[in-house]
Amino acid sequence: MQSLQSLKIHEIYCSVQGESSFAGLPCIFVRTTGCKLRCVWCDTKHAYHEGDILSFSQIREAMDKWPYKLVEFTGGEPLEQPQIAELMQSLLDDGYTVLVETGGHVDIGFVPAGVHRIVDMKAPGSRMQKKNHYANLNLLGFQDEVKFVLANREDYDWSVALIREYALEIRTNILISTVFGAQSPSEVVEWMLKDGLKARFQLQMHKYIWDPSTRAV
Repeated sequence: MQSLQSLKIHEIYCSVQGESSFAGLPCIFVRTTGCKLRCVWCDTKHAYHEGDILSFSQIREAMDKWPYKLVEFTGGEPLEQPQIAELMQSLLDDGYTVLVETGGHVDIGFVPAGVHRIVDMKAPGSRMQKKNHYANLNLLGFQDEVKFVLANREDYDWSVALIREYALEIRTNILISTVFGAQSPSEVVEWMLKDGLKARFQLQMHKYIWDPSTRAV
């Protein structure tokens, strides 16, 4: 039986942040195993099942190999293992800046205050739009970020409608990016400027630093 102070972990590694307002900063990534979503453009399918049960102390020991105090929990879907909140709080208490990237289908309300929540809302092109937990958008503040990954113009229009419906431009940080190789970044930037959208456009920096056909370092 899995301990309440353990997580199923796919990998723990150190790299630079490729996305979000923390892009470019060295970061420790804790990638959990398992995700109930099946986005058609998912680039981490290997994290659906592969992994080992690690205690919180084992996770902390692995993290201690690097000198950085920025950590991101990603997946998979980290919030599908709710005991993760205790580990997040312990890291906050020890002076870490803690990020969590979530697919948007799990209620983020239990995430400790102080954690930067990056909510990836699934646009129609992902085929997971119906799985979104839209109530999460009401919980977002200026410390948080909401991400929209676009495969086409339909995804962009859907995202803008949601941004305006929930007044996200005045409540939180908005990230706009494209499915790698599927949608022209320059077109999206032109759409944003034409609409006066108050959002941060981003590229997946890590896919330009390293070969995107290979797994993360």
